[in-house]
Amino acid sequence: MELEDYEQPVVMREENKRRRRRMKPHCMSSNLSSMELISIEFILPTSNKHTKVPEMMLLEIAGNCTVEQMKAQIWMRAIEMSQTTDFYHAFTPDQFILQYQKKGQWYEIYDKHQVLQTLDCILYWKVLQKKVGKIYVVQKQKPSEEVQEFQRQLNDLIGYDVTDVSNVHDDELEFTRRRLVTPRMIEVACRDPKLYAMHPWTTSKPLPEYLFKKITNNNIFIIIHRGTTSQKIKVSIDDTPDMILHSFFTKMAKKKSLMDIPEDHSELDFVLRICGRDEYITGETPIKDFHWIRQCLKNGEEIHLVLDNPPDPNEDEVQKEEWPLVDDCTGVTGYHEQLTIDGKDHERVFTISLWDCNRKFRVKIVGIDIPVLPRNTDLTVFVEANIQHGQQLLSQRRTSSKPFTEEVLWNVWLEFDIKIKDLPKGALLNLQIYCGKAQGLSTKTNLQPHESPNSDSKCKTQLLYYVNLLLIDHRFLLRSGEYVLHMWKIPGKGEEQGSINADKLTSATNPDKENSMAVSIVLDKYCHPIALPKHRITSDPQGDRTRAEMPNQLRKQLEEIIATDPLNPLSPEDKELLWHFRYESIKHPKAYPKLLSSVKWGQQEIVAKTYQLLAKKEVWDQSTLDVGLTMQLLDCNFSDENVRAMAVQKLESLEDDDVLHYLLQLVQAVKFEPYHDSALARFLLKRGLRNKRIGHFLFWFLRSEIAQSMHYQQRFAVILEAYLRGCGKAMLHDFMKQVQVIELLHKVTMEIKSVSAEKYDVTSQVIAQLRQKLEKLQRSKLPESFRVPYDPGLRAGALVIEKCKVMASKKKPLWLEFKCADPTALSNETIGIIFKHGDDLRQDMLILQILRIMESIWEAESLDLCLLPYGCISTGNKIGMIEIVKDATTIAKIQQSTVGNTGAFKDEILNQWLKERCMIEEK
Repeated sequence: MELEDYEQPVVMREENKRRRRRMKPHCMSSNLSSMELISIEFILPTSNKHTKVPEMMLLEIAGNCTVEQMKAQIWMRAIEMSQTTDFYHAFTPDQFILQYQKKGQWYEIYDKHQVLQTLDCILYWKVLQKKVGKIYVVQKQKPSEEVQEFQRQLNDLIGYDVTDVSNVHDDELEFTRRRLVTPRMIEVACRDPKLYAMHPWTTSKPLPEYLFKKITNNNIFIIIHRGTTSQKIKVSIDDTPDMILHSFFTKMAKKKSLMDIPEDHSELDFVLRICGRDEYITGETPIKDFHWIRQCLKNGEEIHLVLDNPPDPNEDEVQKEEWPLVDDCTGVTGYHEQLTIDGKDHERVFTISLWDCNRKFRVKIVGIDIPVLPRNTDLTVFVEANIQHGQQLLSQRRTSSKPFTEEVLWNVWLEFDIKIKDLPKGALLNLQIYCGKAQGLSTKTNLQPHESPNSDSKCKTQLLYYVNLLLIDHRFLLRSGEYVLHMWKIPGKGEEQGSINADKLTSATNPDKENSMAVSIVLDKYCHPIALPKHRITSDPQGDRTRAEMPNQLRKQLEEIIATDPLNPLSPEDKELLWHFRYESIKHPKAYPKLLSSVKWGQQEIVAKTYQLLAKKEVWDQSTLDVGLTMQLLDCNFSDENVRAMAVQKLESLEDDDVLHYLLQLVQAVKFEPYHDSALARFLLKRGLRNKRIGHFLFWFLRSEIAQSMHYQQRFAVILEAYLRGCGKAMLHDFMKQVQVIELLHKVTMEIKSVSAEKYDVTSQVIAQLRQKLEKLQRSKLPESFRVPYDPGLRAGALVIEKCKVMASKKKPLWLEFKCADPTALSNETIGIIFKHGDDLRQDMLILQILRIMESIWEAESLDLCLLPYGCISTGNKIGMIEIVKDATTIAKIQQSTVGNTGAFKDEILNQWLKERCMIEEK
C-alpha cells in the first residue's frame, strides 16, 4: 500500500466517511471470510417499559470490523429502536462493556481495536454450531471501597501504583493486568490447597552416593516431638511422610496420652513439621527426597520433627476478582488473507494488513527540548535513529548537527531502508541524542546505515540520552501519530552504571518529565489501523531440497560452528552457512541459539521461513533440558516472542528447586521481553502461585527491581500484582510484615548513617544510639514475628538488642540478631540478619547462587563437599572445572547484561574458589 502524499500524513477521504452500505450475507464456511456478516443478539442494559424484560437487538456485523465500531453500531441502532432513547443519549459506548458466557464463566470482550472475526466468542460459537451468538451490553461499575482499599494495600506491597497511567503512551499496562487474570485464576483453581498451604520442599534427583553411604541398611532415625515429649523411631528412607505417620500412630496406639494426643485423633489429623522451622514433611514423596532430610544427613545431624496440626487452607483464600475474565484471543489479529485490501471494496475495509504497506518506514524528528543546558555551551547536537530487533540493527539514520540550545528544531523526515511490511513484532525505534564539538556543521540530513557518529572525523561525539518506542504495539498495531518521549540520561563518570545494557532496551519513558530531555517525533497516520497479521505456517519445499543436498565437507564445517563457544561471536559467513542449511541445523539442539541469531528479522519472508522451521523442532522438544542452552534464547539477542516462548516451554519441565536455582536470571530475563505480557512472565507467575517458596523469592526479586530499576518498574509491578492477587491472604499478611520491618530498619539505617558520616570506624556512641533506637522500635512498631526474607522457613521474633551493632563498613550495615519465634526450636541460637542500604546486592546474590549450583553439580557426581580437602583431589569423573565453568559462564553472561559487570566474579571469585576447594584432573 502506497501513501498518496509523501510529506503529509494520510487521512481518510471525505467520500469514505459516509455510512457503510450493508453487505449481503455469505454462506457459512469452515473458515470465516473477512467480508462475512455475523449474526449476534445483543442484550441491552435497558428494559421494556411494559414487560420489564431486558431489551434485545439482533444485528448482522461485518466480520472485519473492530469491537469499537461494533459498539458504535449497537449504540446507533439502540437510539433508533429502543423505547428508552434518552438513556442512550445520556451515555456513550465507552461507559459500557461487552460480555459473553463460555462454559459457565463470564468473559469480557476487552480489546476495542480487535477485529470481530478473531474474537474467542465467535470461534466458540462456531464450534458449537450456533448460528446466532449472544452478547450482553453491561454498564461499567465504579470499584467498591473494599476493592479500592485492597488495591491500595497491593500498591504498598509492590512499591508502585499500577493504576497510575500518567507515564504511559498507550494502555499496555492495563491491558496486561487484564490479560493476566485468566492464567492466574486457572493456576489458583488447579492447585492443591493442602499442598500449597504446606509447600513441601522436595527434589526428584537421586540421593547422592556419598549420602547413601551414611545410611545403615536403608534406615534412618527420626525424633518426633509433641509438646515436651519426644519419641525416636526408625524408618526406611523410602517411606513417605504418610507411611511414617501411620507407623508412628500404630506404635503409639496405647501411649497417646504420653504424647498429648487426643484418643479420638489419628494420623490423618496431624502433619510432620521441622522443629523450629515453618517447613513441612508431608505428601507422597519418599523422605529421602526432602531437602531438609538430606541436609541433616550431609551434616551428620539428628532429624527432629514436630507432630503438628496442619495449617488451615482457608488462610490461603484469594480475594474475589472484581474483573470479568478476558480470553487468550484478546489482542490477536487475523491472517493476511482476512486483513488484506486486495480485491476488496475500500469502503468495507476497517483494518489493513501491515504486509500491504510496501513503502519505506519513516519518522519525522520535530525537535528536542531540555530543561537545563550543559555547562559547555559550545556544543552541537544531533539525533541518531535506529530500528533494532533485540541487538540486531535493522536500519539507521541521523539528523544534521545543530547548536545545542534549550530547544533544537529539525522538522525533518528520516526515511529508513526498511519497508513497513518488513517491520517485525518487537522492533524498536531507538532515538539517541549525541553531542560534540564540531569544526563545521554538517549539512547532510541522513547518513548511510553503516556510518556511525563516532566515525565523523570532524568531531568527537558523546551519547547523552536515549529512548525507545515499540513500532508494533501490544495489540499488533503499527504506531502512528505524534509522540513526545521523555528520554533517559546516560550515566556519567562516577555515577552508578546499574544495568545499563538492559536499561537501553526499555520501551518505557522517563517518568521525571520536568527534568528530562524530551524528543518530539511524528509517525505517518493512516485512514485505518495497520495490523501485523498472524503467520500461517506452510511447508517449505526449498528447505527440504537444501537438506538433501548438503556435502560432507560443509556438514563438518557446520558441526564445528555449532560446537563453537557461545561467547565467541559468529562471522557473517558462519551465519550464512547456518541459515542455508537450517534444516540440518535444527537437528542439533545446541545449534538453536546460533541459528536463530542468524535470522534476518528485518525481512518478512525470512521471518515466515523461520516460523516454518520452528514448526519442525521435534529434536528440540525431545532433547534433555539444558538450562544454560535454553537461557541463551532468553537473553538480549532475541526479541521474537515465538522464539522466547519456545525456550520457556522447554523450562516447563524444571523442578521447583531448579526454578529456585535460576530464578534470579529468569527475573532479569524479563527485561528482554519486548512486551509486558509474555510467556516468561506467565511462567514465573504460574510457578510462584504453585509453590510458596518460589513465590516468596519471586516477590522479593521483583520488588527489589521495582525499587531500583525505574526503566522496568511498570513491567515488574504488573507481574508482581498478578502474583499478589493469587498468592492468598496468608502470604499477603506475611509480606506486609516483612515490608513493614524493612521500612522500619531502613529508617534506622539512614539515621545511623547520618550520625556516623563516611567514617569506616564505628564508635561506641554510635552503637549505643543504634541499640536505643532498636529498643524504641521493638516497644512500639516492630511486629511480634515475621518471616525472614532470605529464608522463608524461619520466623524471627524479638530483637536481641545487646548483640546488635553497626559494622565498620562505608555503608554502615546493621548487624542484627533476632530470637527464633517458633517455640519448637531446639536451641537458643539466634537468627542473624545483616541489613545494608546503598549497595546493589545482586552481585552478592549471584556469587551465592553460583556456589549453590557448583554444589549441586558436585552432588550430582556423588562428591561430598563437606569432606573435600582444601588440597588436591583426583577423580575419574570428567566433571568439575569444565562443566562448572560452562554453567557459570552462561549465568554470568545473562547477569552481565542485566546487573552489570561480572568480570571480577568470573576471573577472581570463581577461579579462587575452585583452586581453594579442589583441583580436578581429567583422565
